Order: sequence, then structure tokens, then C-alpha cells
Amino acid sequence: MAPPKRGTTAKTATKKRAAPKAATTRTAATTATTAKATPAKATPAKATPAKASPAKASPAKATAAAAGSARRTTTRDALAAGAARASGERARRRGTPLIAVPDIVDAPARAPEAATPATGASTTPAPARPTAGPAAPRAAVGGARKHRPRPAARSPKPAAKVMARQGGRRTEPPRPIRPLRPVPDAPDVSTSSAQRLRADAASRRKDLGTEDRRTRPRPEVVRPGEASRTVVPGLEDLVQAGVAALRAVVAASGVEPEEVERQVASTLAFLRRRLTGDFEVDDFGFDEDFTVNAYLPLLRPLYKTWFRVEVRGIENIPAEGGGLVVSNHSGTLAMDSLMTQVAVYDETPTHRHLRMLGADFVFQTPVVSQIARKSGSTLAANSDAERLLGGGELVGVWPEGFKGIGKPFSERYKLQRFGRGGFVASAIRTGVPIIPCSIVGAEEIYPMIGNMKTLARLVGAPYAPVTPTWPLLGPLGLVPLPSKWLIEFGVPVQTSDLGDGAADDPMLIFDLTDQTRETIQQTLYSLLMQRRSVFF
Repeated sequence: MAPPKRGTTAKTATKKRAAPKAATTRTAATTATTAKATPAKATPAKATPAKASPAKASPAKATAAAAGSARRTTTRDALAAGAARASGERARRRGTPLIAVPDIVDAPARAPEAATPATGASTTPAPARPTAGPAAPRAAVGGARKHRPRPAARSPKPAAKVMARQGGRRTEPPRPIRPLRPVPDAPDVSTSSAQRLRADAASRRKDLGTEDRRTRPRPEVVRPGEASRTVVPGLEDLVQAGVAALRAVVAASGVEPEEVERQVASTLAFLRRRLTGDFEVDDFGFDEDFTVNAYLPLLRPLYKTWFRVEVRGIENIPAEGGGLVVSNHSGTLAMDSLMTQVAVYDETPTHRHLRMLGADFVFQTPVVSQIARKSGSTLAANSDAERLLGGGELVGVWPEGFKGIGKPFSERYKLQRFGRGGFVASAIRTGVPIIPCSIVGAEEIYPMIGNMKTLARLVGAPYAPVTPTWPLLGPLGLVPLPSKWLIEFGVPVQTSDLGDGAADDPMLIFDLTDQTRETIQQTLYSLLMQRRSVFF
């Protein structure tokens, strides 16, 4: 057998090497065509490796060619599968309605679509959507009508929607119509608003019975620009209400039942005089009408009920003419001066007014200064004191000043220095008697256990007391303790027989001042021995 020629052998080898490449190319083309024909498959087609030709060829080259062909086929299959999924998602979105419309409303619009199939779609009806298992391939919706949402009638309790797939569009079965509940005596819908209102009014009158319509109070209608016709209580009603409240206050203040009406009548007369301006004020600002009818009645409950003041020696106060009452000072707050003023007016047969001399701080305090002026107080100056004493007034002075009311509780009932004796010089110049007065019980109303000196300097006060109740209890700490009070007026010291030049003798003034102080101190010790208890 003759050996083959060299040229023939080369051609045969070339054909054998080209055979696997052609087979691989045909296989890839077939796979791509299959992927395009079935775009709804989610799983990419598996690449089919090309089989090597039995012809003799180089093993290394054949393996490299097969691997490259498999990679290219896998990439194409993945892209084709992604495109198929995107196409199916777009078709599903186009077929999903934004607002669900019942089939009753949308039936006429869907009839033409059911009669004419979409362009490019298969004439075979779309299979029903499976309830389980892998996702079925979606039908092409390229020719579906673009959805235009329509407003649907709202239902208070919408039924559960059962959606179905038909031609790439989502539809729902017709909703069941629920019958309305019968309403008793419901007015006809065709009637007008006025008729319905009349029917409602008639039914209400029927329910209320035989009550006459004219007996009911009609609501007031206030039109724009008109004033309200609200009923306002008259002046007589206000006066009657005020009189009733005044009777209750007077009865609660401890006044005898037979004196209640007299006090009420006196108060009403006082109000009339204040409104008409029928009252007098002297040169020092003393308003007797205000003091008798407003100021002293406010202090009497404390005088009679709270402190239960007992007065002794009231006969030592002259019934007329001038006089100087000198007393001890105590109690943190100057309550002793107020109680002395009430005692003098209520206990003296002629109801004399005690004109008190006050410190500068009293007349620098707002409101307090005005009340002090109207109640008869004046500045503690020799000129004012002499004018009052010369005019026949009964003047009260507390020589200890702030040293007396600001002393600690441990020094109670120990008199402080009486100053330089200016009150004695005024009494000698005017020739009026000096009446010593001793007060027991004022030391216990606000027991001073401390003094906030820094705070006192900041506010400009002589002292800032600390008591068992203040400032611990806040405003309740201002309520005084209900101690038992004793006030005794001593025998007067006459000054009319001392002569005209006695007021300029400092030794005589000092002796009279010391004598008055010792008399008050000894009287305090005597009253403390007679008092059974602080509060009884």
C-alpha cells in the first residue's frame, strides 16, 4: 500500500480540527434561539459542552476551544435570562391596576379587549395562575391597553379581594351588595331640608308629650352688630347679696346676735359716705370714719377671740384732755400697739382714739404707711407729739422701738433702753400726765429664735426674724400663736406741777424716764406671776 501524500495529510488534519468548532458554534446558536423563544424562564439554560470529534486532533487545543465556547455560551444565557425577567416584570406592572375597580364599573371597558386579542399575543387563552410550585412563565403584554385608574366608591368594610389573572390584567369578582338596615321613621330622601326639619320637630314634640311649646325658654339669637341681651343682676340684687355676706362676716367676728343688725346698718352707712365723700380728715391724715367702721372692726376678732385680751386699770386713762401712754414693745411684729389701740377705744367710756407715734420705717413701707396715717398714727417726732398733746389727744409711744420687738425670745420681758427721754420732755412742755402701760402675751406670738442680718441689710429692714414657723411653713408662718394677753394701765405720773423750765432739765427728764421704765418692768413681773399659762 502506497503512503499518502504530504499535502493530502495536511488537509485532512485541518478538517478534523474545524469539525469540533463548527459543532460548538451550532450548539451555542441553538441555545440562544431557545432562550429567546422562551423569555419567561427564570433559570438560565445550561451550556452543552461540545463533544470532541473522533477525528484525530491535538488534545490541548481541543480542550481550550471547548472551555472558551462554554464561557461565551454561559454569558449569553445569563443576559438572555435577565432580559426575560425584566420583560416579565414590566408586563406585570403594566397589568396591575393602581386603584381596584369593581367588575360592574369596568365591564363595558373590558368588553372590547376580550373581543379583540392584543397584538402579538397568542390566540391560545392564558393558563390559570398556579397556586403552588415554581413560577409559571408570564404571557406577553406588549399589546395590553395602558391602565387609567378610576376612582372607586369607598365601602366602610371592603370585602376581601380575590384577584385573578386574565390577559395580563388584574381583575376582581363583583362585590356583594349588602342590604341596608331599616331605620324607623326615616324621612323620605326626596323631601327638602325644611320638610325634614319640620318632621324632626314634630317627632320631638310627640316624644315630649303635651308640653306647650310657648312655655319653653327660646334660645337667644344675637345678630352681628347687636349687643347681647343677657340678664344682669340689678343693683338691688347686688346690695342684698352684699348685706347677706356682711351679716355672715359680722356674726363670725364674735359680735353679739343683737348687735349684728346694728353693725350691718353702720357698715352700709359707711359705704354710702365713702361713695359720696362725706367724711373728714385732719392735718395728720387721721380718718375717724375709716378707723371706726373699717380698721378697728378688722382687729376686733384678734382682740376678742384669738388673743382674748384682758384689760386692767382702764380708769387711769383720762376721759378727756391730753395724755401720754408709754408701753413696752415686743412680739417681732408690732401687734401690741394695735391691740392697745383697740383696748383704749373699746374699754374707755368715751371711746377715745389712741394716736400712736411710729418709726420712719413704718411710713416708708407701701400700703402700711397709708393705713397707719388713716388710723391716726404719725411720725415719732417731738413736734408732732407736742401738737397732738396740746390739742387734747391721747398719744401712745413705745420707746424701745425696734430693739424691743427685735430682741430674741431668750430676753423676753426684759425692757431695753428707753432712748433719750424725748417723750418725757414733750409731756412736760404740754403738761399732760404720763400713763405707764404693761403688756404680757405679745412675746409669745412670734418667738424669735434667729436673725438673718444679711437678708435684713439687703431689703433695708432692721432685722429678719426666724421663728419656729417662719420661714419653715411659708405663709402659714405669718399666723401668730394664740397666746393669752394681759394689758394693765398704771397710775398716771403728773407733770403739770413741774414748772415751765423743767423740760430743759436733763436730770429731771432722765429721772422721770427711769421711773416710768421701772414701773413698767415691775408690772410685767407681777403680771407674769398672775398669768396661769401662756395660752390660757
